Amino acid sequence: MELPYITADLPGTGGALRRTDDDFEVEEIPAYTPCGEGDHVYAWIEKRDLSTPRAVELTAAALGVDARDVGAAGMKDRHAVTRQWLSFPPPVAPEAVRGLAVDGLRVLDVARHGNKLRTGHLRGNRFRLCVRNAEPGCAERARAILARLAEPPGSPNWYGEQRFGARGDNADAGRALLRGERLPGRPPRGRQKRLLISAYQSHLFNEYLRRRIEQGLYAEVLDGEVMRGGVPGGPMFGHKLHLPPPDTAAGRLERAVLDAAGVALADFARGGKLAAGTRRAIAVDVGAAAVEPVDDRTFWVSFDLPAGGYATAVMRELVKPPYPSREPSPETS
Repeated sequence: MELPYITADLPGTGGALRRTDDDFEVEEIPAYTPCGEGDHVYAWIEKRDLSTPRAVELTAAALGVDARDVGAAGMKDRHAVTRQWLSFPPPVAPEAVRGLAVDGLRVLDVARHGNKLRTGHLRGNRFRLCVRNAEPGCAERARAILARLAEPPGSPNWYGEQRFGARGDNADAGRALLRGERLPGRPPRGRQKRLLISAYQSHLFNEYLRRRIEQGLYAEVLDGEVMRGGVPGGPMFGHKLHLPPPDTAAGRLERAVLDAAGVALADFARGGKLAAGTRRAIAVDVGAAAVEPVDDRTFWVSFDLPAGGYATAVMRELVKPPYPSREPSPETS
């Protein structure tokens, strides 16, 4: 899908992202910090060249616990320098966590808390990214674009390309599942099935947002709109999702997306509870944004995004792809 820009009138910086792991830093903004008491041990870790699931697997093995009992609030990139909390169950002791020796992982802090860390127990993520081989004057271009993204309603809340799999075909497979079509090989189950269905829901959300921007409706509140966090809530279509009334502007736009895709809400029932449906804000605040020039063709940009926001969605507005970069890996949600 060719996605539009809301800063199309501003020149991008050009340049390359993520030439090395050190060019991409992600730090979790937790929903809470450990209180110092309780049966669970929290560790603030820094990792390199490790996905969060792999970090969980390795630390669990080193401590002699089941990986399913290790808690993490979200998934962080493998090809990056990332910092986040993990939680470990009893009888793990703080001293054992401090002494962890896992390649690519450092324990920065340890404290006790009363509960396991659960998925979603975070407010967002802080990103710091380096852009190299950019156009001359790149820092000023970046500041101008960030200033525009700071205007209401914020930066488009696109799902990043990593949501759709390395080959970009997860959404097609998810659509086939929901329409009762047979996929090659063994039928997907569990996490794989959830990823495929979610990819198709994400694809339809991006299509909805694309239409909204191209029709000049991005900053508008439509008749019949469902709001999320003070901004319109776009559809993550599902069999339990309530659409706006069909005679409203919001209802017509959402139904047009479904009609063009050749699917109905009833089709999502094949996904069961994995495809109930929800709503996602069409825009996010880009908080604490800053640009640090290195030279005329290199700069660092830093910003905060709420949970579920994609740094690549912000960076595409700044850089204006296509640009050379490393194959994307999953970001936090």
